[in-house]
Amino acid sequence: MTPAGRHRRRTVEAALRAADLRLGKRLAAATAAFVVAAVPAGVLLALVEAKWSPLRTFDSGAAVQLHAVVLRHPGLLRVLDVLSNRVWDPVTMRAAVAAAVLWLLWRRAWRLAGWAASTETAAAVIGLATKTAAGRVRPHLDAPVAQAPGFSFPSGHTLTATVSCGILLLVAVPLVPRTLRAAAWAVAALSVFGVGLTRVALGVHWASDVIGGWLIGSALVGAAAWAFEAWRRELGLGVPPPADGLEPELVQRRGGARAGR
Repeated sequence: MTPAGRHRRRTVEAALRAADLRLGKRLAAATAAFVVAAVPAGVLLALVEAKWSPLRTFDSGAAVQLHAVVLRHPGLLRVLDVLSNRVWDPVTMRAAVAAAVLWLLWRRAWRLAGWAASTETAAAVIGLATKTAAGRVRPHLDAPVAQAPGFSFPSGHTLTATVSCGILLLVAVPLVPRTLRAAAWAVAALSVFGVGLTRVALGVHWASDVIGGWLIGSALVGAAAWAFEAWRRELGLGVPPPADGLEPELVQRRGGARAGR
């Protein structure tokens, strides 16, 4: 390689390293921006803390009615328990994201792997911090069918499912044939809605806990995706529509290709 070629290569590599550093800063900024994006969740938390009567009525009515349904149908109870505590359990959802991160590292998609890992970690930290700050007691129903430790707001299952499904979609959707992408989004939406429904039906969360999990999770994924898109703009890669995921180039790469370059 000529001296001029080596110089150009070093210049490009330096620019990429600088962009990587700015991506990390943007991810931190996106976590802060998430606080603003989660204003609806903050309002909901304020209403929970204030013990707003209409909200308490809504929560109590939803909890009692859904709980009564599962008490009358033992088979449905078993299905909901498996879905809630096996399929959509936070450990399962985080394991799925961890597997995706390992696959991205194998593909050398360093930045996308970092984005997925940091977003999932932020969800766990924010969920725990919010639960501790709110200190809301879980429902106490007659003839309980399930128990869960810790505080109630927001629903950790719902928050984790919302963030995990968002991450998996935005990472993997470029590999899904376009004719099946609507189905992939539908499965993710069904999972996010379904886990919330199971938590209320099992009597371990109030409905507003679930809504809080949806709001916080959606805001976090949106803010983190914005940070990743800003990095792509800086590198001149363009920003694909959400239906194409964060890095549609993945579908064109092979295992040995360098991703994100």
